[in-house]
Amino acid sequence: MRDLFLSAALTALIPSVAWAAPDCSGPVVACKRAMPGALSLLTPGRVATIVIDARDEPGVARAATDLVADLKAVGGGDVRLARDVSGDATIIAGTLGHSAVIDALVTAGKLDVSGLAGQWEGYVEQVVDNPAPGIARALVIAGSDRRGTIFGLYDISAKVGVSPWTWWADVPARRHPILYLTAGRVADRPVVKYRGIFINDEEPGFGNWARTKLGGVNHLAYEKVFNLLLRSKANFIWPAMWGKSLWEDDPASAPLAQEMGVLLGTSHHEPMQRAQADWKREGSGPWDYTKNAAALRAFWRKGIERRGRAEDPVTIGMRGDGDEPMTEGTAIDLLQRIVRDQRKIIADVTKRPATETPQVWALYKEVQDYYDKGMRVPDDVTLLFADDNWGNIRRLPPIGARRAGGAGVYYHFDYVGGPRNYKWLDTNAIPRVWQQMRMADDYGADRLWIVNVGDLKPMEYPISFFLDMAWNPKRMGLAAMQAYPARWASEQFGASHGAEIGTLLTRYGQLASRRKPELIDATTYGYTDGEWARVLGEWNALDAQARRVGPTLAAGLKDAYYELVLHRIEAMTNLHRLYEAVAANRAAAQAGDAAKARRFAEAARGYFAQDAVIRRRYEVETAGGKWTSMMAQTHIGYTGWQQPDTDVMPALATIEKPLPLPPVAPKPPVRIAADAGRAVDGRGIRWQRVPGFTAEGAAMVATPNTVPVIERPGGDSPHIVYDVNWARGSPVTLGVVTAPGLDVRGGGKHRIAVSVDDGAPIILNLMEGETEERWGRSVIENRRAASTALPALSAGKHRVILWLVDPEVVVEEVTLSPL
Repeated sequence: MRDLFLSAALTALIPSVAWAAPDCSGPVVACKRAMPGALSLLTPGRVATIVIDARDEPGVARAATDLVADLKAVGGGDVRLARDVSGDATIIAGTLGHSAVIDALVTAGKLDVSGLAGQWEGYVEQVVDNPAPGIARALVIAGSDRRGTIFGLYDISAKVGVSPWTWWADVPARRHPILYLTAGRVADRPVVKYRGIFINDEEPGFGNWARTKLGGVNHLAYEKVFNLLLRSKANFIWPAMWGKSLWEDDPASAPLAQEMGVLLGTSHHEPMQRAQADWKREGSGPWDYTKNAAALRAFWRKGIERRGRAEDPVTIGMRGDGDEPMTEGTAIDLLQRIVRDQRKIIADVTKRPATETPQVWALYKEVQDYYDKGMRVPDDVTLLFADDNWGNIRRLPPIGARRAGGAGVYYHFDYVGGPRNYKWLDTNAIPRVWQQMRMADDYGADRLWIVNVGDLKPMEYPISFFLDMAWNPKRMGLAAMQAYPARWASEQFGASHGAEIGTLLTRYGQLASRRKPELIDATTYGYTDGEWARVLGEWNALDAQARRVGPTLAAGLKDAYYELVLHRIEAMTNLHRLYEAVAANRAAAQAGDAAKARRFAEAARGYFAQDAVIRRRYEVETAGGKWTSMMAQTHIGYTGWQQPDTDVMPALATIEKPLPLPPVAPKPPVRIAADAGRAVDGRGIRWQRVPGFTAEGAAMVATPNTVPVIERPGGDSPHIVYDVNWARGSPVTLGVVTAPGLDVRGGGKHRIAVSVDDGAPIILNLMEGETEERWGRSVIENRRAASTALPALSAGKHRVILWLVDPEVVVEEVTLSPL
């Protein structure tokens, strides 16, 4: 019945946008005017009643209570919760087998739940006539399980105009005292089974905020996080782990997750439902299975005992203490013994075969080496592949491989580690996230998607995208991804502002993806060649555009606009102004212009001070001071991979003490945009143009990316032809610039081929000679490049041809440089 669910889910990826459609088209869409067969949801002077069965799960009652509050916020009238249908009912919600009224409607043939029974987190929304005596019409929400019902309830909240970010980003409900739901039926369910976030690297931002506002990272904080997840149709979390234990810090947190329906896991280096902090507090002896196996087994057993009868997936395996490698080299026999012993503990404690408890083996960093060298775990265990901490997936399951436990991806929006931390702001361009996660889905990694989100704020926008895509990756096609910024902005700010704010978010992502702010300094771009002026000009233009939009918004949207849009633009623009002024100061000092050097030094000091003003604006002046400490992350003055203790003013120059300028860059090559040529499809492969992939423009992506590698490009194989008018005869270097991707197939190659005119294709391996340093440079610059020297190219017209070899390569640019 999968096709029924996919075809029946006719609402958009962000259902709450649909209410604003002028024609009120589609089933179960919120509409401001009556339509044939529509349900009157909100009417002044009439009570709206939501009915749930007292026998249903506690999480369902919580979600129904939230929907009551949401409808009150939207309509401003009287909305109540009832436990039976003896009186009026506007919405009837319940879980199959847990709600007498839902089961009765199914038995009577009034509610169509075909394909729902037995599904994971599926739900049906249907406007039903005469659902019970005295009720002319009601919306009925039926879930296949408790989360299915919960997601159906929150789906209505979103449709009527309550954002999932209503609390976390201060997005107010959109007021509509009169509101209808159109007739019809909607059915939906997720494709990725486990979908969630990892709150990590949470100090000093999230941690200090929670301690200041809620008394700690406790159940009060997690209640807000869990609510956000469920409103976003997510179900899974790795909790904060820097010196913290969700289970032990506040004994109310884990039961709250169980009550609300959120699944708890532990991170890639915290096996058996035990936090690293648990071992620091309770452990005896070294974290070393070769020396302390009995103590570790006893420690892990308590984690499984504490888990009880929950559905929570269990992380298995082992890394070293403090998220370090377990041993020198790859001790496969040891790790296999650890996994066997852990599974025995799981079976002993649960009194069921280990195969009946969901388990995850995280192939993070060096753990992937075990997998690459042949280590395997039982078929029921989920293989959680990882990116390189910078958004480039390292490995995926073999094409066509299927295992009972499936596979998933651990992704990063935030990271602590080399070549440098990036924790301060959202710098994640949606097209790149889309390309990587689409590839994961194509390869069959659809059991678990989890993303490291740092402090949670200010990652709101990419979190929404990641979780929305996880619900049904194939539904997030290229067109849907391109439409997403405007749709998401409409959900937060209303349809009348969606397009312009979506444009701001898109352009911000493009510019911010050039380089993480922690990696920027005065030497990042050339000053004397005008590169700094060009880059800063782009940021200044975006900042000006964002400031023009703000005053056009209703007063109630100001806080949300600052948190979700303006702050990140303002902060990054100011940072670029700071470093451009420092570069100008140093150039003036080198040139012997003391007055100019002093003027730019003063400007730089002003921008450095402005950075603190911007932080205060976020933490103190926005939302009544709700977000104290959330922007406490240092970001200016890095000298190595680790953050400085405080932001440090960059060194300034005087004539007496000039600072060196970076060497003048060689003359730039002729750059050809990836999409400037004629794309020629072939062998069942076609080229996709992905607009806005970089700050400079579009990228070209091959689809499907699961086809066999083309070892001998040429003839009818996919290629792109670029017409070039070369000004003078000379030898040239022909190069290709790509996204900084990795070889997900495990062959150590990431290749493209080039040729000129009728010449034979020359294969370039973008990962040739890969070292830690070369990889670091690729993620710092967010690009890979390879080139080949060609003999003399005559003046005149030529055809430069780019040939596909490895389908995962994403082409951003072709370059030609005279030798």
